[in-house]
Amino acid sequence: MLSEPIDPRIRRTRQMLFEAFTSRLEEKTFESISVQEIAERSTLNRGTFYDHFTDKFALLEAMMGERFTALISARMEQGAPNCEAALRQLILAACDFLGEVTSGCQNHQRQFEPLVESQMKAVMRRSLLPALRAHGMEKPEIKATMVTWAIAGAALEWSREKKPAADALADAISPIAHAPLE
Repeated sequence: MLSEPIDPRIRRTRQMLFEAFTSRLEEKTFESISVQEIAERSTLNRGTFYDHFTDKFALLEAMMGERFTALISARMEQGAPNCEAALRQLILAACDFLGEVTSGCQNHQRQFEPLVESQMKAVMRRSLLPALRAHGMEKPEIKATMVTWAIAGAALEWSREKKPAADALADAISPIAHAPLE
């Protein structure tokens, strides 16, 4: 539903880079981490790093995108018998993702918020578009954008206070997010 399969060697290399980057983030600030440090920690060379990512920002972006995609997939595997249930799972996946992202260091949270938001929107839109097209939806690109922005905006606002509970937020947003699809 969300993306094409990735060659296992590429996936393994990316995973090694993600893990190395994550472990460096536990020790240092984002600004002070170099590509060389990530490469060394991953036991890969810098050339391999640059074969996969242009810089550490691209690595962070890919890492967030893959994590959010995995959360959506996990939620969708729970089963969504209809469009409204699928949207609810998408909202809950957004809350799961933001809960994970905001549970880390609060000092740098604001710095990464635009990147988190853009990745959320991109992943949600990519996951919604094929379903909207498959259902013969009129203007699927516009509708996917509207739904994506509604969910992302509400979920980002929710992430600041974590109130109400994610389930209550999903119940409140679902009718609004579903409206453009009717």
